Amino acid sequence: MTDLAKLTPNRLERQLERLSEVPAFARPWFRSVVMRRAVPFTGTAGLNFLQMTPSLVEIGIKNQKKVQNHIEGIHASAMNLLAETATGMVVGMNVRDDCIPLAKELKMVFKKRATGDMRAVATLTDEQRALMQASDKGEVNVSVVVTDEAGVHPVECEFLWAWIPSGLRKSQSNN
Repeated sequence: MTDLAKLTPNRLERQLERLSEVPAFARPWFRSVVMRRAVPFTGTAGLNFLQMTPSLVEIGIKNQKKVQNHIEGIHASAMNLLAETATGMVVGMNVRDDCIPLAKELKMVFKKRATGDMRAVATLTDEQRALMQASDKGEVNVSVVVTDEAGVHPVECEFLWAWIPSGLRKSQSNN
């Protein structure tokens, strides 16, 4: 087991720690407002950032008209956004400040019809977190479980995330 006490909180984790002064009952609402401003599309879809720690991120989406498909369930694209955002945020809370996360691959298999609101819970192991702190470049499979209001897992998802030094993005865009 890796000594996670040595891991330094990154910029995203430090920003979210500021919310610890907000009363516990209001934290999810404030967290959602902050994250929706940082990633506007999550606000468009109405994602709710329910829980965010370096090892677990839980995000919810309500079954509202703006994200529904033709059978009044949550649209496949909204399910994908839910799972991708949860995995991306847990990675984002662990990459070093001198690196950026990039979605590399995703796989989504539809198993059952979803009913009602949905949640996605993405997790990283201690070893995955330590690897992100120790390396300026790499990739990791991020586990995510998507559940509907009935407790059913309507989709199975696999997400592969990479991280690279943030300077590479800037130098590549100049080419």
